[in-house]
Amino acid sequence: MSSQTPSAAVPAGTAVVLDLDGTLVDSEPNYFEAGRRLLARHGVTDFDWADHERYVGISTAETVAIWRTKYGLDATPEELLTEKNAYYLELARAGTRAYPQMREFVTELHARGVPMAVASGSSRAAIEAILQGTGLDAYLTVLVSAEEVEHGKPEPDVFLEAARRLGVAPEACVVIEDAAPGAAAARAAGMRCIAVPYVPETADAPAFAAADLLFPGGQQEFTARAAYDWLVRTAPAGGAGS
Repeated sequence: MSSQTPSAAVPAGTAVVLDLDGTLVDSEPNYFEAGRRLLARHGVTDFDWADHERYVGISTAETVAIWRTKYGLDATPEELLTEKNAYYLELARAGTRAYPQMREFVTELHARGVPMAVASGSSRAAIEAILQGTGLDAYLTVLVSAEEVEHGKPEPDVFLEAARRLGVAPEACVVIEDAAPGAAAARAAGMRCIAVPYVPETADAPAFAAADLLFPGGQQEFTARAAYDWLVRTAPAGGAGS
């Protein structure tokens, strides 16, 4: 990490489950542009960033279903989802930035042998494209998309499936999230949560207030050191050092 390497290790048995968009990577600008293009093609030309922020943390499938009703779109939900995913993948492959401190956090956890998974509302194709493009696929190989479970966030399905694939109990997992629906999903899954709000103005939302560790300033405040040290310091009793 950026300062002296910690001597303490995260106790064995702890696992970390990371959201992708807005947490590991700054993909929201690409999601906004994909949504703007989709809606413009269907005659909605006044969709702006403030509109987009209302859907941060909600799966793409649920978002386009809401838009279909809200804007009276003629296309089926499946057609809208396919179209938005195509726009998004084009943008994501052209470039998505990983947050430097999140990259540092992930590489440290990987070096320490801490099990990790990505649990996201994005399509699996989008998750894989972003991880490959940022090089994070070298550290994160257990992936769960909202496409693979019955319900998206704020339901706990993606996080519970991540725990199952990691082979750990939900209570052994710590979720890293940027959106209130994801923080609520972590709580519903019985997991601890580190909240890093993508929109700092939402830091006082009830779901964030219930987080175990909150960085109210979002990515501007988050540090790999602070998150790692918190994991070491607050690990449930009974874990052994690795």
